Amino acid sequence: MRTFNYALIKDQKWDSELLGYIAAIYKEAGKQEMYLKQRPEELEKLVEIAKIQSTEASNAIEGIVTTSTRIRQLVENKTTPRNCDEQEIAGYRDVLGIIHESFDAIPITQNYILQLHKILYNHMNNPAAGRTKTVQNYISATYPDGHTETLFTPLSPFETPEALDSICDEYNRVIGNMELEPLIAIPVFIHDFLCIHPFNDGNGRMSRLLTTLLLYRSGFHVGKYISLEAKIAQHKYLYYDALAASQIGWHEGTDDPVPFIKYLLSTILAAYRDFEDRFALVETKRSAMETVRLAAQNKIGRFTKQDIRELCPSLSLSSVEGSLRKLVEDGELKREGKGKGTFYFKT
Repeated sequence: MRTFNYALIKDQKWDSELLGYIAAIYKEAGKQEMYLKQRPEELEKLVEIAKIQSTEASNAIEGIVTTSTRIRQLVENKTTPRNCDEQEIAGYRDVLGIIHESFDAIPITQNYILQLHKILYNHMNNPAAGRTKTVQNYISATYPDGHTETLFTPLSPFETPEALDSICDEYNRVIGNMELEPLIAIPVFIHDFLCIHPFNDGNGRMSRLLTTLLLYRSGFHVGKYISLEAKIAQHKYLYYDALAASQIGWHEGTDDPVPFIKYLLSTILAAYRDFEDRFALVETKRSAMETVRLAAQNKIGRFTKQDIRELCPSLSLSSVEGSLRKLVEDGELKREGKGKGTFYFKT
């Protein structure tokens, strides 16, 4: 069976691109700490938006969907699930909530990962919840002409429990002894987790929840305010490509995790920069009109009312709608489309 050895990674020479990502993330994380001390109340409003986006996006990547209204109601605990998709969405909400509130009390062990997986299926009757896989699974792709190809064969069910213990033990050792930069150790752990593919179902969603958990435990809290899952969903083929490139030779221990490390670091950095943009909108007290105008100026190309709402969490829906309407009347913005297909762009 594949052995997990962070020592090989520890001695690796990293290129300037990867090191640049790490330096930039630490710089942005430092700025975020400063911002949080300045305007904590306004920034708390970003938390609820991020929870909704994370829950919606991570499930949508796996084809688990409902309406935007229902997502919001489910995440805010204002309704009960109506079908299987909504039951899975509610489970994701529950796990994400636990990570937000108790990340420092969730050790990285197989037992805790199994418990989180069980909570993911709390709202449905899934006998495999909280248990490692019982049948061999495969990572495959379905192409436009309908044919399916197996891209990667994960570990067998028999090998999985030991492998899950192994990646947890190795991760805890290198983090505990400060042997490896956390921003390298975290993507490596997630990459190995996805190659093991420990569950019959829910591997992708668990990997994204664990990414948030590991980042929080290492002091990187951007996912609390900006949805990493939404960033991944936006360019999910880059995610799949990076994962596929890093899986080559994994069973033999000759894999190169660098493509996946760079992908995840670039996603984290993009989220930090989004956070900075949103902070700029709450940094100074402005009228609703001025806040929406500034948000619109930050957008390139077409954007929707929802895009502006995300940038302006302190404003009500009616304030955003009224400001957009006035900006259109004044000729600063142009509006096209109808209903949900409505979009705006700068004139």
